Amino acid sequence: MARVIAIANQKGGVGKTTTAINLCASLGAANQKVLLIDMDPQGNTTMGAGVDKNDLEESVYDILLDEKGISEMAIDAEQAGFDVIPANGELTAAEVHLLSYDDREYRLATAIEKIKDDYDFIFIDCPPSLNMLSLNSLAAADSVLIPMQCEYYALEGLSALMGTVDQIKESINPDLEIEGLLRTMFDGRNRLAIDVSLELEEHFGDQVFKTIVPRNVRLAEAPSYGLPVMYHDIRSRGAQAYIALADEMISREFVRKQTAE
Repeated sequence: MARVIAIANQKGGVGKTTTAINLCASLGAANQKVLLIDMDPQGNTTMGAGVDKNDLEESVYDILLDEKGISEMAIDAEQAGFDVIPANGELTAAEVHLLSYDDREYRLATAIEKIKDDYDFIFIDCPPSLNMLSLNSLAAADSVLIPMQCEYYALEGLSALMGTVDQIKESINPDLEIEGLLRTMFDGRNRLAIDVSLELEEHFGDQVFKTIVPRNVRLAEAPSYGLPVMYHDIRSRGAQAYIALADEMISREFVRKQTAE
């Protein structure tokens, strides 16, 4: 059964979408069956996986509002190596329409429950703001992966997100956990970045992934080709970082399942 992981940070520009695309591609290359659900109306994840958001007949909007099944709508993003439920600007309207449903926070969770046995990992790329789309994502998730830059303001954003997770656990999804904190856009020459990184390790311990994603031009280039970075330049430091992160996640999941048994 798939582990459902929401990739979230209420602060934008932290590498959330980059992480969603490249982690899924790296897991797919490691023979994991992966589904990525784009819950951001910007549709950047959709485009980065090689799917044209402007040429969609159906999207995650139809799953949330029309109860279309995920299995019949998942797109095989062949160039990326995983399945995608795409999104575009239509998703903005979904938030308003969802308010009229009694089960509005659980529409995505209900859809995902039916296809959990079809995948090893299901990732949800959340919008950067806390809204009904985010609530659906967090209600459906087993855990939250938090990409963040090692800078002062990122710590403030992390504090706010941790508060949000606690609220979600109390009101909507009591089983929600922190999957891990991922240090992104890391510049090892920056003293502040090093200090913040050490502070994260001190306060959060094993919740901080060992893998650190560096600032890397290939990571920035890859979306313009509609490719994950490992298929743009596998030798790049960015590609190698996400391959290492995928290995780390597979190892964690193996230990988790062994412990559960």
